[in-house]
Amino acid sequence: MAKVAFIGLGVMGYPMAGHLKTRGGHDVTVYNRTATKAEKWVSEFGGSHAKTPAEAARDCDFVFCCVGNDEDLRAVTTGPDGAFSTIKPGAIFIDNTTASAEVARELSAAAAEKGFAFLDAPVSGGQAGAENGALTVMVGGDSSTFDTAKPVIDCFAKMVGLMGPSGAGQLAKMVNQICIAGLVQGLSEAIHFAKSADLDVEKVIGVISKGAAQSWQMENRWETMRDGKFDYGFAVDWMRKDLGICLKTANETGARLPVTALVDQFYAEVQAMGGNRWDTSSLIARLENASAK
Repeated sequence: MAKVAFIGLGVMGYPMAGHLKTRGGHDVTVYNRTATKAEKWVSEFGGSHAKTPAEAARDCDFVFCCVGNDEDLRAVTTGPDGAFSTIKPGAIFIDNTTASAEVARELSAAAAEKGFAFLDAPVSGGQAGAENGALTVMVGGDSSTFDTAKPVIDCFAKMVGLMGPSGAGQLAKMVNQICIAGLVQGLSEAIHFAKSADLDVEKVIGVISKGAAQSWQMENRWETMRDGKFDYGFAVDWMRKDLGICLKTANETGARLPVTALVDQFYAEVQAMGGNRWDTSSLIARLENASAK
């Protein structure tokens, strides 16, 4: 059992912190900007909650974090009452936020100056993966630090891999999001086409999902996409944030992402339809909305 803190109890962090307590049996202290959420977590899982990130991180062996973006991350780490002010030497800070590689490298350097370690460790698998403790975790950092932290990360993960030095975890998450953007757009067009051609979508998917077209998105989203239900996963607002990071990084590295840029604009159209909190499979809604006009 280790002394663990978890900062940020959103739709991902809340169950992830829960698995650290229930599966790992760790002594967990949580912090959330909205204190009532932290109080609810303690009433459900036990442990304790802190008033600031600094208080949560004090004397911990491992400090996890899952917040919204680069600026949120800086606020809870190096900002006033940030966790970096109290983390003890030799501890490990594990950031599960999807953020930029730039901020990961920045915080890794800041941690090294203070004598503790930092891992950028964004996750994939959505809310369902977090709730089921079956996330995929892409990690950037030192290999010995990774080896020490992996058994703890395993509490909420089905796959944990070291991608390279600091920032590599975030870069790998960008690759993940680029793949998803293209896959969901292709699946949206396929289902929309099948419906327009008066095909039985269930029969078509039943066949093609056993061949080369198969994907996780197809297996898990085709039915809700067919039925126009979009409350089953990662929100459009979050995806646009992530794709923005991908496109900015591509511009810096010289990579060309024409399809990703196009899909990002399609998601902007979904937002304009009021779909900010719909899940990413809602790309099909813009196709059907256009057809209905």
